Amino acid sequence: MKSLSAAIIEHSRLLPEGGILAPNEFLHLADRASVDQAFSRLAKGGELMRISRGLYVAPVTGRFGKRAPATEKVISAIASKSHQVIALSGARAANLLGLTQQVSIREVFVTGGRPRTLQLGKAQVRIEHAPHWQIALGTTIAGDAVRALAWLGKPHAPEAVAKLRTCLSSNDWQVLKSHRSKLPPWMAEAIGREAVFAEKGF
Repeated sequence: MKSLSAAIIEHSRLLPEGGILAPNEFLHLADRASVDQAFSRLAKGGELMRISRGLYVAPVTGRFGKRAPATEKVISAIASKSHQVIALSGARAANLLGLTQQVSIREVFVTGGRPRTLQLGKAQVRIEHAPHWQIALGTTIAGDAVRALAWLGKPHAPEAVAKLRTCLSSNDWQVLKSHRSKLPPWMAEAIGREAVFAEKGF
Protein backbone atom coordinates (compact mmCIF):
# COMPACT_ATOMS: atom_id res chain seq x y z
CA MET A 1 0.00 0.00 0.00
CA LYS A 2 1.45 3.37 -1.04
CA SER A 3 2.22 5.98 1.57
CA LEU A 4 0.12 9.11 2.02
CA SER A 5 2.93 11.30 0.66
CA ALA A 6 3.30 9.06 -2.38
CA ALA A 7 -0.45 9.28 -3.04
CA ILE A 8 -0.35 13.09 -2.87
CA ILE A 9 2.63 13.30 -5.25
CA GLU A 10 1.05 10.82 -7.64
CA HIS A 11 -2.09 12.96 -7.75
CA SER A 12 -0.06 16.15 -8.28
CA ARG A 13 1.56 14.60 -11.37
CA LEU A 14 -1.84 14.07 -12.94
CA LEU A 15 -2.64 17.78 -12.74
CA PRO A 16 -1.73 20.34 -15.41
CA GLU A 17 0.71 23.13 -14.59
CA GLY A 18 -0.75 25.30 -11.84
CA GLY A 19 -3.22 22.64 -10.70
CA ILE A 20 -4.31 23.10 -7.10
CA LEU A 21 -3.96 20.54 -4.32
CA ALA A 22 -5.78 20.99 -1.02
CA PRO A 23 -5.32 18.83 2.10
CA ASN A 24 -9.08 18.39 2.54
CA GLU A 25 -9.16 16.41 -0.71
CA PHE A 26 -7.13 13.64 0.93
CA LEU A 27 -9.06 13.16 4.16
CA HIS A 28 -10.38 9.86 2.83
CA LEU A 29 -6.82 8.51 3.14
CA ALA A 30 -5.94 9.66 6.66
CA ASP A 31 -6.96 11.96 9.50
CA ARG A 32 -6.52 15.73 9.17
CA ALA A 33 -3.37 15.96 11.26
CA SER A 34 -1.62 13.25 9.23
CA VAL A 35 -2.63 14.87 5.93
CA ASP A 36 -1.44 18.29 7.09
CA GLN A 37 1.88 16.81 8.21
CA ALA A 38 2.35 15.05 4.87
CA PHE A 39 1.74 18.29 2.95
CA SER A 40 4.08 20.18 5.27
CA ARG A 41 6.87 17.64 4.74
CA LEU A 42 6.40 17.69 0.97
CA ALA A 43 6.52 21.49 0.94
CA LYS A 44 9.67 21.57 3.08
CA GLY A 45 11.25 19.00 0.77
CA GLY A 46 10.50 21.10 -2.29
CA GLU A 47 8.13 18.58 -3.86
CA LEU A 48 5.16 20.91 -3.37
CA MET A 49 4.82 24.68 -2.95
CA ARG A 50 2.46 26.19 -0.39
CA ILE A 51 0.96 29.22 -2.14
CA SER A 52 -1.68 30.15 0.43
CA ARG A 53 -3.38 28.70 3.45
CA GLY A 54 -4.65 25.28 2.47
CA LEU A 55 -3.53 25.58 -1.15
CA TYR A 56 -0.53 23.88 -2.75
CA VAL A 57 0.86 23.43 -6.25
CA ALA A 58 3.56 21.25 -7.73
CA PRO A 59 6.67 23.14 -8.91
CA VAL A 60 7.57 22.97 -12.57
CA THR A 61 10.91 21.36 -13.35
CA GLY A 62 12.82 22.87 -16.27
CA ARG A 63 16.33 23.26 -17.61
CA PHE A 64 17.32 25.58 -14.79
CA GLY A 65 15.73 23.67 -11.94
CA LYS A 66 12.37 24.08 -10.27
CA ARG A 67 10.15 27.14 -10.60
CA ALA A 68 6.66 28.20 -9.60
CA PRO A 69 3.87 27.54 -12.11
CA ALA A 70 2.80 30.43 -14.36
CA THR A 71 0.61 32.89 -12.48
CA GLU A 72 -2.20 32.76 -15.06
CA LYS A 73 -2.40 28.97 -14.80
CA VAL A 74 -2.61 29.07 -11.00
CA ILE A 75 -5.27 31.80 -11.09
CA SER A 76 -7.30 29.81 -13.62
CA ALA A 77 -7.08 26.69 -11.45
CA ILE A 78 -8.18 28.57 -8.31
CA ALA A 79 -11.09 30.16 -10.19
CA SER A 80 -12.20 26.77 -11.47
CA LYS A 81 -11.89 25.13 -8.07
CA SER A 82 -13.70 27.90 -6.19
CA HIS A 83 -16.30 28.49 -8.94
CA GLN A 84 -15.54 32.20 -8.80
CA VAL A 85 -14.53 34.78 -11.37
CA ILE A 86 -10.93 35.94 -10.94
CA ALA A 87 -10.07 38.61 -13.48
CA LEU A 88 -7.34 41.07 -14.37
CA SER A 89 -7.13 44.17 -12.22
CA GLY A 90 -8.24 47.47 -13.71
CA ALA A 91 -4.65 48.70 -14.02
CA ARG A 92 -3.53 45.61 -15.93
CA ALA A 93 -6.64 45.67 -18.12
CA ALA A 94 -6.12 49.35 -18.95
CA ASN A 95 -2.54 48.64 -20.00
CA LEU A 96 -3.47 45.67 -22.18
CA LEU A 97 -6.25 47.66 -23.85
CA GLY A 98 -3.85 50.50 -24.62
CA LEU A 99 -5.56 53.00 -22.33
CA THR A 100 -2.43 53.63 -20.26
CA GLN A 101 1.30 53.12 -20.60
CA GLN A 102 1.66 52.49 -16.88
CA VAL A 103 2.79 48.99 -15.98
CA SER A 104 2.06 47.76 -12.49
CA ILE A 105 5.01 46.10 -10.79
CA ARG A 106 2.57 44.06 -8.67
CA GLU A 107 0.48 41.23 -10.05
CA VAL A 108 -3.08 41.96 -8.94
CA PHE A 109 -6.35 40.23 -9.82
CA VAL A 110 -9.89 40.88 -8.63
CA THR A 111 -12.72 38.62 -7.54
CA GLY A 112 -16.14 38.75 -5.94
CA GLY A 113 -14.90 36.41 -3.21
CA ARG A 114 -12.60 37.02 -0.30
CA PRO A 115 -9.20 38.61 -0.87
CA ARG A 116 -6.03 36.60 -0.51
CA THR A 117 -2.32 36.76 -1.23
CA LEU A 118 -0.55 33.99 -3.12
CA GLN A 119 3.15 33.25 -2.76
CA LEU A 120 4.48 31.92 -6.06
CA GLY A 121 8.17 31.42 -5.53
CA LYS A 122 9.59 34.85 -4.76
CA ALA A 123 6.60 36.67 -6.24
CA GLN A 124 3.50 37.72 -4.35
CA VAL A 125 0.21 37.81 -6.23
CA ARG A 126 -2.70 39.70 -4.72
CA ILE A 127 -6.34 38.77 -5.32
CA GLU A 128 -8.50 41.69 -4.20
CA HIS A 129 -12.25 41.91 -3.67
CA ALA A 130 -14.16 43.92 -6.26
CA PRO A 131 -17.85 44.95 -6.45
CA HIS A 132 -20.11 42.73 -8.51
CA TRP A 133 -20.51 45.22 -11.38
CA GLN A 134 -16.78 45.02 -12.07
CA ILE A 135 -16.78 41.26 -12.54
CA ALA A 136 -20.27 40.64 -13.90
CA LEU A 137 -18.92 40.22 -17.43
CA GLY A 138 -16.29 37.77 -16.24
CA THR A 139 -12.91 37.56 -17.93
CA THR A 140 -14.21 38.80 -21.29
CA ILE A 141 -12.70 41.75 -23.14
CA ALA A 142 -15.80 43.78 -22.29
CA GLY A 143 -15.26 42.88 -18.65
CA ASP A 144 -11.65 44.06 -18.91
CA ALA A 145 -12.94 47.33 -20.38
CA VAL A 146 -15.26 47.85 -17.39
CA ARG A 147 -12.44 47.27 -14.91
CA ALA A 148 -10.09 49.51 -16.90
CA LEU A 149 -12.63 52.35 -16.85
CA ALA A 150 -13.18 51.86 -13.12
CA TRP A 151 -9.43 52.17 -12.52
CA LEU A 152 -9.06 55.22 -14.77
CA GLY A 153 -11.97 56.99 -13.08
CA LYS A 154 -14.62 59.49 -14.10
CA PRO A 155 -12.34 62.32 -15.35
CA HIS A 156 -10.75 60.05 -17.96
CA ALA A 157 -13.92 58.18 -18.95
CA PRO A 158 -14.91 60.13 -22.11
CA GLU A 159 -11.47 59.85 -23.70
CA ALA A 160 -11.05 56.21 -22.66
CA VAL A 161 -14.49 55.16 -23.93
CA ALA A 162 -13.82 56.89 -27.26
CA LYS A 163 -10.64 54.87 -27.61
CA LEU A 164 -12.40 51.65 -26.60
CA ARG A 165 -14.98 52.15 -29.34
CA THR A 166 -12.22 52.09 -31.95
CA CYS A 167 -10.09 49.31 -30.49
CA LEU A 168 -12.74 46.81 -29.35
CA SER A 169 -14.33 44.42 -31.81
CA SER A 170 -17.89 45.29 -32.77
CA ASN A 171 -19.13 42.36 -30.66
CA ASP A 172 -17.16 43.41 -27.56
CA TRP A 173 -18.33 47.01 -27.96
CA GLN A 174 -21.93 45.82 -28.25
CA VAL A 175 -21.57 43.75 -25.06
CA LEU A 176 -20.14 46.75 -23.21
CA LYS A 177 -22.85 49.05 -24.54
CA SER A 178 -25.69 46.67 -23.65
CA HIS A 179 -24.31 46.26 -20.12
CA ARG A 180 -24.19 49.96 -19.27
CA SER A 181 -27.41 50.00 -17.23
CA LYS A 182 -25.62 47.89 -14.61
CA LEU A 183 -22.65 50.26 -14.36
CA PRO A 184 -22.12 53.41 -12.26
CA PRO A 185 -23.93 56.43 -13.77
CA TRP A 186 -20.76 58.25 -14.86
CA MET A 187 -19.51 55.19 -16.73
CA ALA A 188 -22.89 54.42 -18.27
CA GLU A 189 -23.22 58.04 -19.44
CA ALA A 190 -19.79 58.00 -21.10
CA ILE A 191 -20.57 54.77 -22.93
CA GLY A 192 -24.05 55.98 -23.92
CA ARG A 193 -22.68 59.27 -25.25
CA GLU A 194 -20.09 57.44 -27.33
CA ALA A 195 -22.77 55.08 -28.64
CA VAL A 196 -24.75 58.10 -29.88
CA PHE A 197 -21.65 59.48 -31.62
CA ALA A 198 -21.15 56.11 -33.30
CA GLU A 199 -24.74 56.03 -34.54
CA LYS A 200 -24.32 59.51 -36.00
CA GLY A 201 -21.12 58.45 -37.75
CA PHE A 202 -18.78 60.63 -35.70
